Amino acid sequence: MTTLTVDQLRAAIERELPGVRADLEALVRIPGIAFDGFDFAPLERSAQAVADLLRGVGLEVEVSRIGDGHPAVIGRRPAPPGAPTVLLYAHHDVQPVGDLSKWESDPFEPTERDGRLYGRGAADDKAGVMAHVAALRAFGCGTSDDRLPLGVVVFIEGEEEFGSDSLPELLAKHRQELAADVIVIADSGNWDIGVPALTTSLRGIVNSFVDVQVLHSAVHSGMYGGPVPDALTVLCRLLATLHDDNGDVAVPGLVSKPASPLDYPEDRYRAEAGILDGVELIGTGRIVDRMWTKPSLSVLGIDAPRTAEAPNALVPSARAKLSMRLAPGDDPKSAFQALQAHLEKHIPWGAKVTFELEHDGNPCVIDATGKYFDAARAAFTTAWDGTEPVEIGVGGSIPFIATFQEVYPEASILVTGVEDPNAKAHGPNESLHLGEFARVCLAEALLLHNVAEAAKS
Repeated sequence: MTTLTVDQLRAAIERELPGVRADLEALVRIPGIAFDGFDFAPLERSAQAVADLLRGVGLEVEVSRIGDGHPAVIGRRPAPPGAPTVLLYAHHDVQPVGDLSKWESDPFEPTERDGRLYGRGAADDKAGVMAHVAALRAFGCGTSDDRLPLGVVVFIEGEEEFGSDSLPELLAKHRQELAADVIVIADSGNWDIGVPALTTSLRGIVNSFVDVQVLHSAVHSGMYGGPVPDALTVLCRLLATLHDDNGDVAVPGLVSKPASPLDYPEDRYRAEAGILDGVELIGTGRIVDRMWTKPSLSVLGIDAPRTAEAPNALVPSARAKLSMRLAPGDDPKSAFQALQAHLEKHIPWGAKVTFELEHDGNPCVIDATGKYFDAARAAFTTAWDGTEPVEIGVGGSIPFIATFQEVYPEASILVTGVEDPNAKAHGPNESLHLGEFARVCLAEALLLHNVAEAAKS
């Protein structure tokens, strides 16, 4: 088999991009959301659309699920004798859209503005799906001019945004079919527009509920207010203990460490986060430390009477949802115990407080050394016209990466992605930078080429 050159791959990606974009837009139009309370029929359509795309590049395709879980799509092609196998991961499910009034265009009707494609899932992670497809199309997969030099397994999950509950059992069920020398997880992002990145650390997560109860039922705030502590006041005082005066997490026993030496200027961070003028940053240390390798604690929501409907009555009970992000090296189970112990120590006025773990996930660190990581760096540098990739951490959590590490300890895991700092994944007006997407597609095609060459050494 004659291998394709860098210039041939570059030309092939340029040729394929219009069709890749059209297929991406078709995927974005499918509102596949795995969260409870949503119609799951679009997830089935989304899985079938992905399956059709993978069949189109000549893969043997299976749609798989565990119990009542949502459909994952697996496409396989065996490696030629002596060649390596690469697993390409992405997910086809998306986040709920939230408040529609915050969107400037229909979240499920892809719309281009100023070189960006707007729509839910346009970046996270249907562009990841299409980057895999684009790379395979560049090699002519599924045509008479097929020149793919290695084996591939494409694994497109259907419930990543809802916690990947089925993933451990899916990996167990398909352990042999998914085995690979290199695993490419296209669910992260790049350092900046024009600067590629390899993600080498991710924080873990502990989401939990705190319930406060002080009364059997609501009572008149005038008749009984004063001696009785209402549940919202108790909850507010309890939540206020989670941070010290600097804004650092005040829960003892959590891991904290320094991050990579990248500089993240405060003005850039403030602009990308959308922080209002005058609002101060919290915590201490460099911004990358606070984002990637120190714990954080956020209050995601509170169950209590809405202000428009609140009577003049003392609130008997209240609930808060907390999200704790853990530094690499920490353990979710011990971190939840530490959080519970801290809150129990600070319960005011003898209120009744209970705790519930919603879900957790392990942090991870990736040792980005070896020939396959060198192959990835070379691919990125070529795709970005000489700009070498930087190693970054991610403050968010992708717990399944640790799962992949456990199941396939010998594989090189490359965490890549299509997002940039302006992608607004999970928020209103999510978008994909189309110029960067073209580079991502080229980088993945070059990566497959380089991995096949590196395996010969």
